[in-house]
Amino acid sequence: MKQKITFVLSLLFGLFFINAGLDKFFHYMPMPKDISPELMKAMGGMMAVSWLMPLIAVAEIVGGLLIILPKTRALGALIVFPVMVGIVLTNTVTDATGFPIAAVFAAVLLWIIYDNRAKYMPMINE
Repeated sequence: MKQKITFVLSLLFGLFFINAGLDKFFHYMPMPKDISPELMKAMGGMMAVSWLMPLIAVAEIVGGLLIILPKTRALGALIVFPVMVGIVLTNTVTDATGFPIAAVFAAVLLWIIYDNRAKYMPMINE
């Protein structure tokens, strides 16, 4: 039962990140109309660094794909972790309206990391 729940959560999490990454390249999702000026300023700053958004998009797509597959889930979680930290910080410091969703996704990612902790032990023990 736990494996099925983990797979479903990982699948939804991975698809969410793949979608977010692809949207950074193809811009097919509409922008919300009620974005705060602080968030617009922060996003403008990130977009001013020309290589940052493509890097985040590639990390989201690759990490999302890897998280879906059980064998590569631990690696995918490591790739997505810095992006998730940025999402949580943005939704904490800049505009807290998206924080509940960010908190749920952060909890899923932390659960995936905890579930794969045995795979990380060789890095820590050395």
